[in-house]
Amino acid sequence: MKLLLTGAFPYTREQMERLRRRGFDISFIQNERDPLTIRPEEVEVVVCNGLFLYHDISLFTNLSAIHLTSAGTDRVPVDYIQEKGIQLYRAEGVYSIPMAEWVILKLLEIYKNSHRFYYNQMNRKWEKERGLLELPGKRAAIIGYGSVGKEVAKRLRGFGLHITGLGRRAHCTNEELDEYHRIDQLENVLAKSDIAILTLPLSNETRHLFDEDKLSMMKERSVLINVSRGGIIDEKALAQALREGRFLGVALDVFEQEPLPEESPLWDMDEVLVTPHNSFVSDRTQQRLFDLIETNLTTLSKNRDCTVS
Repeated sequence: MKLLLTGAFPYTREQMERLRRRGFDISFIQNERDPLTIRPEEVEVVVCNGLFLYHDISLFTNLSAIHLTSAGTDRVPVDYIQEKGIQLYRAEGVYSIPMAEWVILKLLEIYKNSHRFYYNQMNRKWEKERGLLELPGKRAAIIGYGSVGKEVAKRLRGFGLHITGLGRRAHCTNEELDEYHRIDQLENVLAKSDIAILTLPLSNETRHLFDEDKLSMMKERSVLINVSRGGIIDEKALAQALREGRFLGVALDVFEQEPLPEESPLWDMDEVLVTPHNSFVSDRTQQRLFDLIETNLTTLSKNRDCTVS
């Protein structure tokens, strides 16, 4: 099978050879914006991230499968893929552990006011903080209860919080949750939650889900953490809510525009913790991702051989 790989994953020579031994004829481009090294109509399988933002997918007339290096599908034309019956794989579960760890880190930084201690250390200033908070008994809402949400819930459980999950499924039985509701109950849950953690995918339905109205429904002095996609939050509305003193703290790893523009007011707000879309990084994600790619492509190749025979 004709397989196109991109620099969205840093393959080693050994990994490339393993895929060749699985029966794939490999072409490679480092930058997904670059011209292709193979005619698009020859490509049968692609492993990529944002390739189809720069190359017209309709030219890939023999495409049977796409494997994303991301967990989200907002960078590919999902409707077209479904219409053409193209198999779509994503990196589900690959980044969930480091992302969940990042959520816990930022939540504790906010509750323990860590940035103030870091600032005081840099200035050799000995000053106690008397307003630190505890997590037990607080109510946390995990909005988008998929693989990342489940890993977050596992880690929150040990801190003694009341944990509510929200998702698209009608029912969800999970021992880490105290409650589960469909996403249409979001407003009711927000009104009583001390912490809102966003782990849901970006789609037409979820873009700017957290707009001025939703932000105004959140409890005063609550915490908002976004580890999903920046477009979930209307950043102008968030900045205004922050100016009005609504939040105890906000932790953002993702933004509507990345890199976050220098002129964004979010950089300078004391209540906001900013990281550069970095929460997914760990020393184990690359191996997990390659193992998943190899497993899925091997299954795909075997199924094709069975169909041909």
